[in-house]
Amino acid sequence: MTVTTPQAVIAPSVFVVDDEPEMRMLARVFLERGGFSVVDEAEDGHQALERFDDLNPPPIPSVVLLDNRMPGLTGLEVAEQMLSRHPGQIIILFSAHLDAEVKERARSLGITACVSKMEASRLPEIIRSLLPQD
Repeated sequence: MTVTTPQAVIAPSVFVVDDEPEMRMLARVFLERGGFSVVDEAEDGHQALERFDDLNPPPIPSVVLLDNRMPGLTGLEVAEQMLSRHPGQIIILFSAHLDAEVKERARSLGITACVSKMEASRLPEIIRSLLPQD
């Protein structure tokens, strides 16, 4: 008789970058309740790049959830550097201020999606729709 054990299911990982501690906490709560693992957090663009480099090579996060308006580097500037280091990284620009200009710049950089902070409760569903299907 052959006994097989189920393979462990690894939760998709998310790196959360936002200068507001309350927003990082809220995102973490929604993501973890939705079955995601928050692998790290950063409070500004410079810290985000340092920590991203620490996560790269693996475990590279499945998704980077990135605020745009932060002290120092903007989310768009951070995304540009992340994508130059790891093309294909799924990045979601997560901001309360998503005008047409920001969305166009995000698209031109290769950011996967722009999501309003008003949709925080939908993050697990939105992220799941962006992940490659097995």
